[in-house]
Amino acid sequence: MQTLRQTGSGRTTAIAAGCCGQSLAMIRGLVPRLGRIVAVLTGLPGAWAAILVLAPVVAAAATSAQAGAPGEDLAGPYSDRATGGIRFVCPASAVPPVRAAMDRYLRDLKIRAAQYQRTVSNDGSVLTYTLRSPQGVFSTLALADAQGWPLREERVRLPARRGGITTVSTVSRQEIVLALMQHGRITEFAGTACAVQALADQVGIRQLVVAWSENLDWTFPDGRPAFWNEALWHRGTPKPGVPLEQAFRDPFLHQDRYSFGCYTAAKMVIAQAMLDYFSRVHPDARRLALVKARLLADGDPLVDVEPPAMWFFEDDFDPRERDRPGKLLFLRQNVPPKNFVPGDWAYIRNLDPGSMQRAGYEGSNALYLGRGRFDDFYNDIGHHYTYREKLSEVYQWRHGVFSRRRDRAKVEPFTAAMEILYGRTPDQGGLVLPYRAVPYLFGYQDLPAFVPAPDSARATDADHPANRALVAPDATTPNP
Repeated sequence: MQTLRQTGSGRTTAIAAGCCGQSLAMIRGLVPRLGRIVAVLTGLPGAWAAILVLAPVVAAAATSAQAGAPGEDLAGPYSDRATGGIRFVCPASAVPPVRAAMDRYLRDLKIRAAQYQRTVSNDGSVLTYTLRSPQGVFSTLALADAQGWPLREERVRLPARRGGITTVSTVSRQEIVLALMQHGRITEFAGTACAVQALADQVGIRQLVVAWSENLDWTFPDGRPAFWNEALWHRGTPKPGVPLEQAFRDPFLHQDRYSFGCYTAAKMVIAQAMLDYFSRVHPDARRLALVKARLLADGDPLVDVEPPAMWFFEDDFDPRERDRPGKLLFLRQNVPPKNFVPGDWAYIRNLDPGSMQRAGYEGSNALYLGRGRFDDFYNDIGHHYTYREKLSEVYQWRHGVFSRRRDRAKVEPFTAAMEILYGRTPDQGGLVLPYRAVPYLFGYQDLPAFVPAPDSARATDADHPANRALVAPDATTPNP
């Protein structure tokens, strides 16, 4: 028997593993009626309301009971329910003010209590917010449909040319937080990071990653060398005396002056988002200095933004690089299929033995933009790909489709069933690697010391396996 204490109401409910077997037939007949009642009370769609009615029964039968009203605290063995979400790990005395601040933050984002489950560990030191989606559902690609209510975009102001300001419609902070609360991975704020502002900063940076990706139209080298605005950059490195913020903002304001591959593009967006957040959106001189110091630690701000271990699968990967940290990002491991948080950097690997040998087509660097969208750095199909389109792009390379315009006749159908198959991890026959590169909590955690790679081990931007298309003479189209 497992006992869960509902601290929000002061009630104690004992649930015995075997108590439900005799009542299943009766409850089966009541589920539709109870589902309609739950739907009215919680605002959830009918299908999910019915799942909520069945969930305690199924859980009890499986000796893994979970109970509680929407948004209500649950105390009990934390490990029994650690399937995902936002986790604060604090001294027990700090949890109540963090809980109050978090509840205000969620209300400000118009996230209803009916949408999440709030749990507290027995010792009161672990506070978790988990999306009230069915157990075993990890996808974040259709949160609006699954939740049954619209996730509206937000309008975000960005710097424009000649000192102006432009406004873009982009992913909402609401969607980012809901994605972080989805089952499948834990995002933890512990120690000095046990603060709602640490979460708000993470959400703000992720929103900027998406906002700066919304309207890109960079030029792919197309077999030619990359080029940069020579007034500010020299072959991928800012010139001496050029402020880092100016150097990284310029590729977004003068896109026609730059040509580089998708690996560089992903790093450019992430670095720009972090610099912009701490210099303009949420000014913080100390944290801005920390970001700049890490970018410039080896004199090459676009080298090792991510951990080298992101490329462990390459034939020439040096095992000594596995534990060397990235400057701005770390790897969130063991992420399930279709679980993407806006601002994630994922990698879709080409496993076809033939086409994967073609320079620039080893795989696709993919930034998730929320709303079921992925980046389109070169405005190839209207500034974003759907998930199926992104998977299909990599899949079609095995059929010789390196240009959707030129090779249209070679395109093979890519069905919903194929999306499920190839959306899995490689060990399950899919293409999506089981990790995401995500931002550090700058200012809230002790960052791992960045140690530049020895000169003999460092890859230039053009040499990097994910970016060889920069100089490949036969590369003809963008590597998305």
